[in-house]
Amino acid sequence: MRARPPAALEHDAVPWLLVVALATAGPHAEHLPAWLTLLVAAALLWRTWLWHQQRRMPPRWSLALLVIAAVAAIGWQFGSLFGKDAGVAMLVLFMALKPLEMHSRRDALVVIMLGYFLLLTHYFYSQSIPTGLWLLAACTLLTGALLRLHGGAQPVIAIARQAGLLLLQALPFMLLLYLLFPRVTGPLWGLPQDAHAGLSGLPSQMSPGSISNLTLSGAIAFRSRFAGEIPEQADLYWRGPVFDEYDGVTWRASRQHGRSPAPAPVIEARGPAHDYSSILEAHNQRWLLALDVPTRLPPDSSLAATLEAQSREPLRIRSRFSFSSVLDYRANRMEAPASLQQALTLPPQGNPRTRALASEWQSRPPARIAEAALAMFRQEDFHYTLRPPLLGADAIDEFLFDSRRGFCEHYASAFVFLMRAAGVPARVVAGYQGGELNPVDGYLTVRQSDAHAWAEIWLADEGWLRIDPTAAVAPSRIEQGIVAALPAGEPLPGIIRLDADWMRDLRNRWEAANNTWNQWVLGYNPQRQREVLSRLGWPDPDWQSMTASLAVLCGLALLVVALWTLPGRRRDDPVQRAWQAYCAQLGRRGIIRADWEGPLDFAQRVAREKPELATLTSEAARHYAELRYGDGDSDGEPLRRLQQCVQRLPPQRRRKT
Repeated sequence: MRARPPAALEHDAVPWLLVVALATAGPHAEHLPAWLTLLVAAALLWRTWLWHQQRRMPPRWSLALLVIAAVAAIGWQFGSLFGKDAGVAMLVLFMALKPLEMHSRRDALVVIMLGYFLLLTHYFYSQSIPTGLWLLAACTLLTGALLRLHGGAQPVIAIARQAGLLLLQALPFMLLLYLLFPRVTGPLWGLPQDAHAGLSGLPSQMSPGSISNLTLSGAIAFRSRFAGEIPEQADLYWRGPVFDEYDGVTWRASRQHGRSPAPAPVIEARGPAHDYSSILEAHNQRWLLALDVPTRLPPDSSLAATLEAQSREPLRIRSRFSFSSVLDYRANRMEAPASLQQALTLPPQGNPRTRALASEWQSRPPARIAEAALAMFRQEDFHYTLRPPLLGADAIDEFLFDSRRGFCEHYASAFVFLMRAAGVPARVVAGYQGGELNPVDGYLTVRQSDAHAWAEIWLADEGWLRIDPTAAVAPSRIEQGIVAALPAGEPLPGIIRLDADWMRDLRNRWEAANNTWNQWVLGYNPQRQREVLSRLGWPDPDWQSMTASLAVLCGLALLVVALWTLPGRRRDDPVQRAWQAYCAQLGRRGIIRADWEGPLDFAQRVAREKPELATLTSEAARHYAELRYGDGDSDGEPLRRLQQCVQRLPPQRRRKT
């Protein structure tokens, strides 16, 4: 037998597929190279023009050459055809070019299935609430296109209603999978080469511009919620990496930190402890940004010799941690000689004017040396700015004696250099300072714009003491935040410059909603899953019991949905009964309607196979579509006309024997 040719694609169904391609591939323009975005746009516009003008498709050999050239260009652009960015680029390319060879209904199905798959790739780049809403709308559009493809021409409202109903039927399965599917640690969408690319946060080394560049971002670094009263703004120092090695340009963590295990730091609390939990955004580093200084740490973490809390592995997913910190403390009053020697090391040459000034202070006690440096910053003409001039080889000299304009990293770096040159052990600490309370959910929000650098010096019988030279130049930075410290016109993110109360309130509500989304949807990890199931009366679930329960409950949900949608459920529906009676009459004449065949498509086939029944069948199909998918009254005139169509069918001629 000869294979039946695939059904031709209806002309009026093409716009649905083009909109599908645009809705699923278009948002990726933000992540694609410009040339590929232009190519995708040109391909979709070309296909739209061909449809409008009813022109022939381009020959397959030309499309093959275009695909080969575009794939080669993607490989050259990304250096590989594997990985997140290259893979997404190829999927978008295929989605744009497939409509140019779309002749049959089977080709259209490929476009729709590719669209469903392409929706998943948007989560590679964003898992925010707007992304989720857009993908829900796009999924509804894809389902509607599938209905249009098989159900024929129908009102858009009817298609949207039916697509929404289908998605509603999938809701029980979604909830069951969300609650019971065993969770895994690590990023769900991770790829080996580039799963953690693009994560932002504090740098692992500090040079002029490192912190100030980070300050230009209004992104949230972490959120913290205190069990009791929130400390004063000036006390909110969130400790990150500690830099104690300097090469004349860049500060780094000493290489000795990772060579041999250092003794645990000795912390003497001199004030009350503050209990709090923090939700940290992924930054691909080990530091946990605890309030300076932590005394109780979460599991799988430790306190480094330089007092920063560190996790066992880099933080690659958004995570929640609980801490207890004291703000008044003494740390390492008996410090290791090797650590003190490292905290005095300077490059052998460079910055002669700074060294000369420090030599004048060497006869003073260490605490007085620190006071002299702070007095210089406080009393002389120093300026706090995000736009300092570029510095040369002797950067410390040029900053202290010439430009006198800089950001926190300039002041911390210059202060520590002065202390070391004067014989006082000192180091640079990077982290965040401050935070903004969100009154909607009670979380303290710390942004990348709160990134900060300060200094520590070691004094005998006192241990390591925090000294923030920025506070001597711009005390409002520590007491009120960065917006109060910088003059108007400085390049700060607009989100932290909102002055109107209603705008600030709107931002707080939006960020609180995002926080809830992050915790209960994106942050539904194994720990959170155990908490939820224990509240539901399942104290100690394991993956075997959860899998078995998931299978049973999904089976029950499938049974309920099947009973809801079985054809027998509508036996008392007069509209369905009249249409089935009409189709049964045509079936006796040799024209059997397939289960998947929509009323209008069926009418078109009847017109081809039985032209004498074309008018009557078209009328019956139109009345049925209006009643089933439109706003027609099932007890009104359209129903009577549909029933009359059944009666108006000419009697079937008997075959002669």
